[in-house]
Amino acid sequence: MLLKKQTVWLLTMLSLVVVLSVYYITAPEKESNIAGVNSEKSSDKSGESTVITQVSGDEVFEALRQEMEDQRSAKLEELQEIVAKTDLPASERSAAKDEMEKINEIAAKEKLIESLIVSTMGYKDALVRADGEQVMITIKAEEASPKAANDIIRLVNKEIGETFVAVEFDTGK
Repeated sequence: MLLKKQTVWLLTMLSLVVVLSVYYITAPEKESNIAGVNSEKSSDKSGESTVITQVSGDEVFEALRQEMEDQRSAKLEELQEIVAKTDLPASERSAAKDEMEKINEIAAKEKLIESLIVSTMGYKDALVRADGEQVMITIKAEEASPKAANDIIRLVNKEIGETFVAVEFDTGK
């Protein structure tokens, strides 16, 4: 039975690698100095000019998402190595497998909450970071309001359960 689970896991990972490879090959290239970056030149009284660069909130959100995904992938890889070791006791391997499932469950809930906030509440973007004990949410919105924050907190508590939720609004100002 263990061999079959390992085979399924291996095939799943290989399928994921193939899908991601096809995606990256077929995805259009972005020019990093054009997309979402605004540069302004300003000069002070001494005649020196400085360049001020601002990165759009969408790119910041995507960078944070990518960083979280990289950290999770590294942790999942470590846990997968523990599960694959046959010289470890079954309890340690089982605990590692349980932690892997927990990490995947948290990631799925984050994505669900992000999509619910954007689709049902009409915000431009949302970034949800959950670590089991608390949930931190950053919303890209025109303006911040306590009522909107309460609605988001209620949504999170409905989906995840009673937990500490921090809501921050990024108004771009």
